[in-house]
Amino acid sequence: MDVGHWCLGFLGNVAMETQSPKKLVAVIIVVAVATSFVTAMITIFALTEETPNQVAERIIEKSAPAGEKEISERVLRQDELVIGVVKRASPAVVSIVATKDVPVLEQYFVNPFGGGFSIPQYRQRGTEKRPVSSGTGFVVSADGLIVTNRHVVSDAAAEYTAFFNDSTRASAKVLARDALQDIAILKVERAGLAAVPFGNADGVQIGQTVIAIGNALGEFSNTVSVGVVSGLHRTIIASGGGSSEELQELIQTDAAINPGNSGGPLLNLRGEVIGLNVAMASGAENIGFAIPANFVRRDVESVKESGRIVYPFLGVRYLILTKDIQAKKQLPVSEGAYITRGDGETAITKGSPAEKAGLREGDIIIAFDGKPVSRDHPLAERIRERKPGDAVSITVRRGGETLTLTAILAERE
Repeated sequence: MDVGHWCLGFLGNVAMETQSPKKLVAVIIVVAVATSFVTAMITIFALTEETPNQVAERIIEKSAPAGEKEISERVLRQDELVIGVVKRASPAVVSIVATKDVPVLEQYFVNPFGGGFSIPQYRQRGTEKRPVSSGTGFVVSADGLIVTNRHVVSDAAAEYTAFFNDSTRASAKVLARDALQDIAILKVERAGLAAVPFGNADGVQIGQTVIAIGNALGEFSNTVSVGVVSGLHRTIIASGGGSSEELQELIQTDAAINPGNSGGPLLNLRGEVIGLNVAMASGAENIGFAIPANFVRRDVESVKESGRIVYPFLGVRYLILTKDIQAKKQLPVSEGAYITRGDGETAITKGSPAEKAGLREGDIIIAFDGKPVSRDHPLAERIRERKPGDAVSITVRRGGETLTLTAILAERE
């Protein structure tokens, strides 16, 4: 008997046994739904040759909440992206080890008073090379340019070795140390190396996923940690090795940056370097900082072009405006760089590009080379984006006027 005949027969029996019209209608609805389901199953089975169980599973899967399925797919995609980035980037991440001639001491005993009482003494018996520090770096060109932190290679008397992911090593020469940023450029004499590309740090957003790779604790090479960007434009005082310095415009992340990770890359999900890992907050959990990749790329390009790191120079002393400064000095705007003297410094350096361009004390620089100047993007950052010799437009507020001046940037001495 086919399905249609069976349903008609069943309904006939039910009609005879059911006295209530309402009950009859309910039964008809239930049977109609069941009939539709069975008919659909048989039709799909006939067309696709899937078993009834397979058909049912597919129907149930499609009827699952879209939100749960979408979330699962996104998690899976993100995992795949992270794994892919790590596989591509890891061959370009190196451990940087500093070795140095250190004294070899031996212990001996003297008996200044006679009898059986001896005093231990130490004397040097030559020197031997020993590892004294380590950090992380990453290859940025196939011909062997490597980026790391300046503090990783700060000892001019030490020798540096790059240890690669394939267990090989090469002597590394320090080409340049950035005097203003914690960045250094090294070179190994190799060709055909895997390198990581730079991304644009200006596009980094709070909440985006990032990946840190480094030589954690100087012992666990190519350690991977994943987190998010948790802050932008941070300023910190970094200390270590008996010195400290202020670092500005940093990317904050909760991806673990352990001791030894300094100099490693902070990567986005496209496998691009968006930051150079530089410091971690002591006394906190997973608060790390990275220098934006745009600063690092500028240094690399400078070394490629001139063999050293050069900075452009404008020649102004300024305060970044806030609403409090605006109110106190009764200024027309609350954003910009207010040119002012202080602490024995003049507002405009004599003979500087700023003086030649016609900038004056009391001017407020509101845009540099067409880009706004603000607390998030201070004048120093805008200047660093350019090169010595560049002609730049400078938009200033002077009294009630808005002026545009042109300056030719010099090289910082």
